[in-house]
Amino acid sequence: MLQLVGILQIKSPRKIQEFLNQEHVGRISSIDDNGYPQVIPMNFVYIDNCIYMHSHIKGEKIENIRRNNKVGFEVDRELEFLPSYFEDPKDASLADTLYISVVIKGKASLVTDKEEKTLALNGLMEKYQPEGRYEPLQTSMRVLDAVAVIKVIPETIFGKYKIGQHMQVERRIDLAKKIFEKNSPTAKETLRIMGFEITQNGIEMIDEPVW
Repeated sequence: MLQLVGILQIKSPRKIQEFLNQEHVGRISSIDDNGYPQVIPMNFVYIDNCIYMHSHIKGEKIENIRRNNKVGFEVDRELEFLPSYFEDPKDASLADTLYISVVIKGKASLVTDKEEKTLALNGLMEKYQPEGRYEPLQTSMRVLDAVAVIKVIPETIFGKYKIGQHMQVERRIDLAKKIFEKNSPTAKETLRIMGFEITQNGIEMIDEPVW
């Protein structure tokens, strides 16, 4: 099992950065005043190895962070559900999922420096509204006082991905063919990530992605 975990681990910081830049929803976990974790989905941006999120200036997660700045942050993407019949027509336990995920443990704080706050908010706008059509925020704008910006400095970042890299090449090609034939809405992107190209004759392995 430990050997499999090693194979599934994302070892490239660049790949982790690319993934975080692509994804739109992350989940921050803070500890409430009763000692329970509170998990909330958030928009976020990854800048200079830190996670930034904007928030209302009041709320439970804000109070949680003020009381205990240790947080978790998680981002994931389901690439493809693999039905059990890919392996066996009767054994439901063989159902599986291809995925990418990143889990962060770190310290959270509320950004008070106006330049950093402006950098984070403009970074969020650039990520979620790349077409522009807005005026970038300036440090002198009063709107900065109307929103909170949460910053998470990671202490550990652990990424995992499962795209068939733990399989022998023949099995991976067979899996890719089944995904192609099933033709789910995510199949084309999944096959690309797995290192396959769709051709006139079906699919062709063009790469063995290493993360």
